[in-house]
Amino acid sequence: MNDATNDIDVYIQAATRDNTRRSYQQAVRHFEVDWQGFLPATADSVARYLAHYAPTLSVNTLRQRLSALAQWHLDQGFPDPTKAPVVRKVLRGIQALHPAQEKQARPLQLDQLSRIIAWLDAGIDDAKAQGDTAKWMKAHRDKALILLGFWRGFRGDELTRLRVEHVQAVAGQGLECFLPQTKGDRNNNGTTFKAPALTKLCPVEAYLAWIEAAQLIDGPVFRGVDRWAHVSVNGLHVNSLIPLMRTLFEAVGIDYADQYSGHSLRRGFANWATSNGWNLKTLMEYVGWTDAKSAMRYIDTVDPFASARIGLIEESGRLE
Repeated sequence: MNDATNDIDVYIQAATRDNTRRSYQQAVRHFEVDWQGFLPATADSVARYLAHYAPTLSVNTLRQRLSALAQWHLDQGFPDPTKAPVVRKVLRGIQALHPAQEKQARPLQLDQLSRIIAWLDAGIDDAKAQGDTAKWMKAHRDKALILLGFWRGFRGDELTRLRVEHVQAVAGQGLECFLPQTKGDRNNNGTTFKAPALTKLCPVEAYLAWIEAAQLIDGPVFRGVDRWAHVSVNGLHVNSLIPLMRTLFEAVGIDYADQYSGHSLRRGFANWATSNGWNLKTLMEYVGWTDAKSAMRYIDTVDPFASARIGLIEESGRLE
């Protein structure tokens, strides 16, 4: 009987993504420790909690805190206080009195991608000439990460969860990779993504070069490299992607480097695709979105005069 119970606990644990589990734990801790609330909570205490943090936390963060509290009560067999009318009314009032524009990562543009890859290619050549193996390997890794992240529209956590044994790449043809779990895959069936080989800024070529440089045969694709050129057995943590990218972009000379994040690659690809005639359905299928509203958050409003301006620039023979 105990073994069966343990098995059930294992499967329940597996049903929740690690990131979600951690964020829920942090939210419950915030309610109990930071605010010094009591669990199980009453609807009145949850409403007072929301009102207390309304001036300092975004509505989206407060919603996430409510979801965590709701899940805790359900898991422990208590009534869910977050569904009470007073809690819902307080949340609506906060949204009305504290409107805030949703912060979005700055999308990486194709010309910026070209500049970054040219800078990394130069770094690869320089490091090879100087015999700096660690720098040479890191440049190969970063090149593969940026190109694969852009052309596949991957989230940061998806990049860090890629495994060598789940990737099949053929030079000059393409790449196919399997992710056992993705955000839109609620049934955990796994999702297969494909990327084409390109004549320029090729993700397949960059991936194969990194795998060969690091001599990887299995395990995480993207890993840390120390100053002695030792490759870590562990994959990069998702929280390390933002400082890695911002440091790289700043070194290249990309403006507003501190406004980029792991979502910048995904947003950049979405904007490139829509500006090149992809319809929303095609983009959603390629990237793996299941909700059109979510997809639209990644796409900047199209400038209706952009095509006319491009035509004028081409006619005048000038590139800006």
